[in-house]
Amino acid sequence: MGHMDQTISLLKNLTEAYGVSGYEAPVRKVVQEYLQPLGELSRDRIGSLICKKVGTSSTPHVMIAGHMDEIGFLVKYISDEGFIRFQPLGGWFDQVLLGQRVVIPTYKGDVVGVIGVRPPHLMDAEERTKIVKKKDMYIDIGAISKDEVVEAGVRVGDPIIPRADFLVMANGKSYLSKAFDDRVGVAITVSALQDLQNIQHPNTVYGAATVTEETTLGGARTSAEVVSPDVAIILESGIAGDVPGVRPDESNVKLGKGVNMLLYDSRMIPNLKLRDLVLEIAKEIEVPIQLSAMDGGATDGGMIHLHKTGVPTVVLGVPSRHIHSHSSIIHRQDYDWSVKLVVEMIKRFDAATVASLSE
Repeated sequence: MGHMDQTISLLKNLTEAYGVSGYEAPVRKVVQEYLQPLGELSRDRIGSLICKKVGTSSTPHVMIAGHMDEIGFLVKYISDEGFIRFQPLGGWFDQVLLGQRVVIPTYKGDVVGVIGVRPPHLMDAEERTKIVKKKDMYIDIGAISKDEVVEAGVRVGDPIIPRADFLVMANGKSYLSKAFDDRVGVAITVSALQDLQNIQHPNTVYGAATVTEETTLGGARTSAEVVSPDVAIILESGIAGDVPGVRPDESNVKLGKGVNMLLYDSRMIPNLKLRDLVLEIAKEIEVPIQLSAMDGGATDGGMIHLHKTGVPTVVLGVPSRHIHSHSSIIHRQDYDWSVKLVVEMIKRFDAATVASLSE
């Protein structure tokens, strides 16, 4: 994989870890190893991890949050013939599923399967042109009976994870993997906390790796109870619109062209003073910002900004192509810019600045 720098190895370890929504234990173990030396660790009671790093003052509480869960499935039913029906965990687009490999971690070890549908050779001409729906798909682990599936260790309720590895792509700067949504946000949290070990900041930072964002936004709500944030930065994978078939007015966000800031999503409009402060700081430190609005979908900010009497919150994202599939792509330059911006914001979040956001 060429030279393995720290960021590449962080992103590889985080994205390749298993951790679908509600089943985050394996990825949490990886995140915990990274956060352990960076601050004081605590947890909410549904599994989010919070790393507290005290600066020169105990307040304000600055929360930076990325969700560690990824989209996947769970085993819903095993047929007599040995085929598995699945329940999606998070938003899957039907068309990216067929023919993809998945892993089912069972009490007996990993079981690999492939997502299938009835053979097109047996379909009539009209049926072949229709989009296959998830409910008509199944997972095939190569079994010829239900007994073989049970014998392999598969049980109803087991999680199902996309089988996909992390790769550095041809230009050396683009990275391909599953789960950049939102292991990239978790990685920025780790990188920022690493940088802050040697930097003075007039506040206390809480780096949160939340659970169940893709299904319920639950971890955002419970981790905010642990933190009691005064200001929050949500770190996400942004939606890159630089692929064929997307009009500039739909999305103007491009890979390698800067940090994505959301002006709108279905659960939150950002705090406007904080939004403007981000733009001001970014300009000053020469980090390009790409603005976008997202009609469908929400982030952890949807819960966190409503904590108690409200928390000034903004969502920053690393532009990603093909999110919510087995293989999404990010660009290293956008990642580095994001870390730089987050650290710079934290350095400036003193009591007066943070208080002014909600005046």
